[in-house]
Amino acid sequence: MGESNTNHSKKSSQVRPIIAIAVVSLLLCGILFPLVVTGVAQLVFPYQANGELASLNGRTVGSVVGVNSTDYTQPVFFHLRNDSASGFDPDIPLQGLGSADAQISGISSATGIPASTLQAIVNQNVEGVWWVFGSPYVNVQRVNLVLITEFPSVYADYTA
Repeated sequence: MGESNTNHSKKSSQVRPIIAIAVVSLLLCGILFPLVVTGVAQLVFPYQANGELASLNGRTVGSVVGVNSTDYTQPVFFHLRNDSASGFDPDIPLQGLGSADAQISGISSATGIPASTLQAIVNQNVEGVWWVFGSPYVNVQRVNLVLITEFPSVYADYTA
């Protein structure tokens, strides 16, 4: 019986350091590290750390890094690609099927904004090209917010 007490105390003395390491690891990796990283991100990159929020007339209307596929369903807006796996990707290609260029004539017809003006807005918002690498794309959220801002009479029903 004395031997079983010795084994029990030996086992409990081996378990305590394991539990202590687990608790310390949890505190350091699960609480302290995320708080430090979040704090540094808020200080150095607050716009990006908060999700690159887009605002209109001083009101937050979404994010430029993610757009819900139901946000822009009217024919007066640029639409997301139908082939986007998540339906949350805010970027559409500049040219090709479902591209910004392909949507210009429809938006022009629906709004009365000249196609040349829409093309200029799209061209001013092209992203994703670094030298010869990457395909040019347009952020749907940014372009639609430009349209709403520059043509308030056309988009008055969508800014309320």
